[in-house]
Amino acid sequence: MLLSAASLALGIAVSLPLLVAARRSARVRWPVLAGASLIQTVPGIALLYPLLLGLSALTHRLLGWSFPALGFLPSLLALTLYSILPILRNGITAILNLDPAILQAARGVGMTSRERLLRVELPLAAPMLMAGVRTSAVWMIGTATLATPVGQTSLGNYIFTGLQMEDWVWVLFGCAVAVALALALVTDQLLALIELGLSRRRPAFAWLGLAVLLAGVAAAAAVALRAADRGGYLVGAKNFTEQYILASLIAARLRATGHPVAERTGLGSSLAFQALAANELDVYVDYSGTLWNDILHRTSRPPRPVMLRELRTALKRRYGVDLLGALGYQNAYVLAMRRSEAKALGVRTIAQLARVAPRLILGADLEFFARPTWKALERRYGLHFRALRQYEPTFMYHALMSGEVDVITAFSSDGRIAEDHLVVLKDPLHVIPPYDAVILLSPRRAHDAELRRALEPLIGAIPIGLMRRANYMVDRRHGKRSPRQAAEWLARAAHLR
Repeated sequence: MLLSAASLALGIAVSLPLLVAARRSARVRWPVLAGASLIQTVPGIALLYPLLLGLSALTHRLLGWSFPALGFLPSLLALTLYSILPILRNGITAILNLDPAILQAARGVGMTSRERLLRVELPLAAPMLMAGVRTSAVWMIGTATLATPVGQTSLGNYIFTGLQMEDWVWVLFGCAVAVALALALVTDQLLALIELGLSRRRPAFAWLGLAVLLAGVAAAAAVALRAADRGGYLVGAKNFTEQYILASLIAARLRATGHPVAERTGLGSSLAFQALAANELDVYVDYSGTLWNDILHRTSRPPRPVMLRELRTALKRRYGVDLLGALGYQNAYVLAMRRSEAKALGVRTIAQLARVAPRLILGADLEFFARPTWKALERRYGLHFRALRQYEPTFMYHALMSGEVDVITAFSSDGRIAEDHLVVLKDPLHVIPPYDAVILLSPRRAHDAELRRALEPLIGAIPIGLMRRANYMVDRRHGKRSPRQAAEWLARAAHLR
């Protein structure tokens, strides 16, 4: 509610001056409307995040301070931009279609341009302008659920997590609450009440609607401030099952110290690390191959112990991030096929796959094709597939089993490999780097003795067999468990309690 209301208020504050400037000048009107329309076609949250990171880094370099680029701020700016078009278009359309006789009469009685705007044009355009505000408000509440990938907690957390784990109850809950709590409907009706008061010149209706809206925003702000005052630790997680489980496991251990703990899940891969380095997260689990390739931009393939040692040194020196240690297993990228198809094609290695790849379709998660690992595989093995397709990880496995794709980029710690009887293709050239799961601490928590004592028992304590079973508990199609339940089982199985 707070995010949607703040975005709408800023959108109105931006739209009204643009409306005034555009109402009489076609030279201003066309670029303003074209720009607002263009914004609607751009995935603003995804666009604004790297922009904010760049601005934050620039202000830090020039002025010595930086602003948060995770959570509320990028979401607020993106939603504000999205809110402008319906308000602006409705307002301009309403003013341009006013009866010319009325405007001529206003000039005839000696009204100035400002008086005509405030006493004639805006009051007459108010109903249509408010219709644009109502449309924008409903858009804001629905679109706010998409802020989860940039770290803004919302009902989108339930939707994204449910999609990843195929837990349709979570998905329906996230969608239904937005409707069942009547956020969009109540907001629309309250704005309709304000519109009624303006159009029929009954100020009491307008003030009543505005008062109820402000009361709701104040209540949301009070909840947000109370949550912000709790302090404690903030645990991050990326957007797949294993990360949800590990975040729950880490959070449970930190809660046992008596500190409040919050989880911020569903983050993009590079976003999670940048948030940690900026002290917007305190701890999360990442993977050595991801850090080596994507964060440090290294292309060499040293042995696992050497890679971990160099990662610890480089991350500390460059970002102030502390690599606490490895959990004891790898979650590496692997190429996998249905057992029947691999047997029919005589494919057991990636080198053998290269011979038949032009006839096959490769499915991958949303990040893989942008990773150096894919470019290295493509170059070293000469892989050229008939088509490349991207999926959320859960749907990637469905695509393979339904025959929509022939090969997928699976994960070595995923329990679905065994469940679906998949063949993992060997990598004879050792192109894919090791992907040890490692705990990372933010610069401000690097010397937190209590946090380190709580998490050090996890180091080397989780073998890949246990992690596969925990992942499978959440991902299996029947008898699913929640990430928290899987984390509790994993803690018992690894003797961490």
